[in-house]
Amino acid sequence: MRKSLLVIAVAVLAASLSTQAQNTGNVRYKWHDGQGLMHFSDSLTAEAMKYGYELVNDRGLVVQRVPRQLTAAERAAAAKLAAEQAAQQRAAQERANADAQMLLAYPDEDSYRISLQQVLDTIDQQIHTSQINLRGQEKALTDLLGRAADLENAKSPVPKPLADSIAQQRNVVATLRDTLRRQQTLRSNTEQQQAAQLAHYREVRTAAQQQSAE
Repeated sequence: MRKSLLVIAVAVLAASLSTQAQNTGNVRYKWHDGQGLMHFSDSLTAEAMKYGYELVNDRGLVVQRVPRQLTAAERAAAAKLAAEQAAQQRAAQERANADAQMLLAYPDEDSYRISLQQVLDTIDQQIHTSQINLRGQEKALTDLLGRAADLENAKSPVPKPLADSIAQQRNVVATLRDTLRRQQTLRSNTEQQQAAQLAHYREVRTAAQQQSAE
């Protein structure tokens, strides 16, 4: 019974305040607190800003809703999300600009394929140079090893300068082999990347053609 009377009293009070807002225009802010209870005020309070409020006109109609204040954690999360979205937008714009420049530089697929092949040709030239150098250094190492073998077969000790030269030449050969392997790996990876780049070029060019036709 008491609970019912309390509900009725609250309803009467709300109706009274609403009527007052319509008649006098004194009540301008309305909000619900943490327990869900409605409040009215003719000035903006800290509690209203905390929970969010509604701006009521002189006829008691809501003309604006203002959300509650965010907590420090929520503000940080919102700022992080905004930064991520801004970064995504920048990245999308940069991709769009790059695609536009690509179409300007290569208006057809043949011209784009030529540019890709030029990259491979440069790598192939580097590989060819490394192979020539490697063969020459391997021959030099073979000659040094042959001299050492001849001395050993003659039961003569291998001089230290010759042994040092063999060790040094082995390092040179090993370095060139590593360089050649890296260049060959680079070419393989470049071919894979170019396949993806060519597919992307076709997609961008098709989209541009469709847009021009519309």
